[in-house]
Amino acid sequence: MTADLAWLPQPPADFAARLAAAEARPDREAWDALADLARTRLDPARTARLDRVMQRRFPEASPAGPAWRLALLGSSTLSHLAAGIRVGALRRDLRVTVHEGAYGQSDREVDGEALHALRPDTVLLALDADALLGPAGDVGAALDQLKSLWARARAAHGCTVIQQTLLPAAIPLMGGNEHRMPGSLAARTARLNAGLRDAAVEEGVDLLALDDAVARHGLDAWHDPALWLRARQAVTPAAAPLYGDLVARLLGARLGRSAKALVLDLDDTLWGGTVGEEGLAGLIVGQGSAAGESFLALQAHARDLARRGIVLAVCSKNDPEVARRPFREHPDMLLRLSDFGAFAANWDDKATNLRRIAAELRLGLDSLVFVDDNPFERALVREHLPMVAVPEVPDEPALVARCLADAGYFEAVALTAEDRGRAQAYARDRARRDEAGGGTTDLAGTLAGTLAGLGMRLAWRSFDAVGLPRIVQLVNKTNQFNLTTRRLREAEAAALIDDPAVLTLQLRLADRLAEHGMIAVAIGRLVGRDLVIGTWLMSCRVLGRRVEEGILAILAAQAAGRGARRLVGLYRASGRNGMVADLYPRLGFTPAPPEPDGAERWVLDLAAYAPPTDLPMTLGTF
Repeated sequence: MTADLAWLPQPPADFAARLAAAEARPDREAWDALADLARTRLDPARTARLDRVMQRRFPEASPAGPAWRLALLGSSTLSHLAAGIRVGALRRDLRVTVHEGAYGQSDREVDGEALHALRPDTVLLALDADALLGPAGDVGAALDQLKSLWARARAAHGCTVIQQTLLPAAIPLMGGNEHRMPGSLAARTARLNAGLRDAAVEEGVDLLALDDAVARHGLDAWHDPALWLRARQAVTPAAAPLYGDLVARLLGARLGRSAKALVLDLDDTLWGGTVGEEGLAGLIVGQGSAAGESFLALQAHARDLARRGIVLAVCSKNDPEVARRPFREHPDMLLRLSDFGAFAANWDDKATNLRRIAAELRLGLDSLVFVDDNPFERALVREHLPMVAVPEVPDEPALVARCLADAGYFEAVALTAEDRGRAQAYARDRARRDEAGGGTTDLAGTLAGTLAGLGMRLAWRSFDAVGLPRIVQLVNKTNQFNLTTRRLREAEAAALIDDPAVLTLQLRLADRLAEHGMIAVAIGRLVGRDLVIGTWLMSCRVLGRRVEEGILAILAAQAAGRGARRLVGLYRASGRNGMVADLYPRLGFTPAPPEPDGAERWVLDLAAYAPPTDLPMTLGTF
């Protein structure tokens, strides 16, 4: 087995020509064309070629926004890994710059002058067992050393930290009973990796789990003893593209680039056979046969993803009622209609239906992962919707769930109560739409009555230590309803708590059906008699409920209470937040001269503002 990007389609035969053509295009087109090439199964040579073009064309910032600065510190040779990291980030519409520390100098460099000048957003510590444990090093002392490095990095740079687990490359001395010789390097490596997991949870550090990758692909796919001895390369160059993708997944998870919804085909994907032709009795699904259990494996994986917050949807060419029947009536079906946040079954092309699903879920197309057994349908969606993730799933149904997990589309670095309840909230919304008439258009006609009957309560409080992890997660993951897409480190958010010139709001929404948790964040700073709203974002799952009007009423009252005469709203286009380009004028703001960086400015005179009298929610604190 090889450690490669097996879930991605093969690169085009004219890769070199497309690469050259992409470099010559205007900025946005060039970036998108390079990202399309990155979303193919690149080997190390093509990865390096694509990386060189990207660095020439976009040396720092890109149409995706400012570059994320990564410091790569370790005890082995790391230079061959940087291209894979940058291309893995490009695959997620991120521009990452990589600073490689001096060989074996992580202890000196983690808070040294070079990194102070760089101001890294993330520090990645890639240390090997020889450096940390040596011939007879103590596991506890090694853990203490790593915790010290994490603390020093955060104190110096206010950055996030990624800790690479140790490659289990030591040769065992007792075979499968190596644990009976606790002093061996192989046994101490295993204990340190186990200890790292607990320590990382306690300290809020993200793990790059190379030991898990070795368990998946085998040690030879990741480590070459000859290259280790000759060049001190702990990770073999052949695995560098996948290594880079693993790193980019963690960065993307911190920045909201992980997928949020899994969209599934039905016939020969969730079950074997064609329900419209063979009926329920002819479907292959359920216990008792290898084929039936293979399809159940994907259903079980989808169900488990939903339990941790991934929204499920159906996109199928089928008669709508026929497509629903197996979920209602087949006794062996694990998934039921109540598990899905959107259900598109008709005879339209799947690209069109995926657009509808994204709109119905109020998610960007780049939040969707589409799984279909049909190569034609996969190719069609990739061509028309390149931002949708479409894994090249294997023909063997038993391997589809494994392929989906390997792809890492749903990488996460934290799990909150809001995450756990998200899929259920979307599914309840779909059920309400079905009851109201079966579709988004029908719901719009009865929206006012529906909202009034929900009994919504929008509650707020200033930032506090308890809410800080969710605040930072929401700020860094929200891309669409986000007026400026400014990101926020936890240390920066904590500093706002006691800043008297800053108004901070964390907002939660509840209704008679569900507690939606924290759904919005706003940050304003007093500048003279103006309160300048530098950050305003909201979860897309509560769009269409007039929550933004309620937030404005709270902002206006709090700003006036602090002596402000005007609210000044900023809008900075990011390529992903077009849905809120007209938010301020819709709320009654008037245009003002733009910011020096080109951000739009909108002004609301508080003396002339009156909150709506027909808001379908009560406002309060929590």
